[in-house]
Amino acid sequence: MIKVNIVCVGKIKEAFYRDAVAEYAKRLSRFCNFKITELAEGRNIEEEADGIIRQLKGCSIALCVEGSEMSSTQLAAAVKTQCDRGREITFVIGSSCGLSERVKNACEMKLSFSRMTFPHQLMRVILAEQIYRTFMINSGSEYHK
Repeated sequence: MIKVNIVCVGKIKEAFYRDAVAEYAKRLSRFCNFKITELAEGRNIEEEADGIIRQLKGCSIALCVEGSEMSSTQLAAAVKTQCDRGREITFVIGSSCGLSERVKNACEMKLSFSRMTFPHQLMRVILAEQIYRTFMINSGSEYHK
């Protein structure tokens, strides 16, 4: 079973965000080994970079505004390619200050969900839902309409 990781800086404080992420983690358990690693916030993004880079495994994807925008079906195809190759996938969400250029450069791919800014805690929920959606698309489910 493929491993899918989310590496993120900081902890989710609000219970409703934690509950939403936990729900998607439960749903994802039938498709992959899903894991979230929460790293401590540093004094700055450069200090956080070392910890993030140590967590990168397989195909690493940095979430950042300058990344490529994809539709859900395009993301599903990209995830399927990695799954077919047996590669682990690691998504990276930075702190509210963003990601270091070192982290972005260490990742194979840069992905943007929008040119808008989202709270990084909410982004975990959005990302977990999109990962679940990719697996549902790839399984032929009607979840994605």
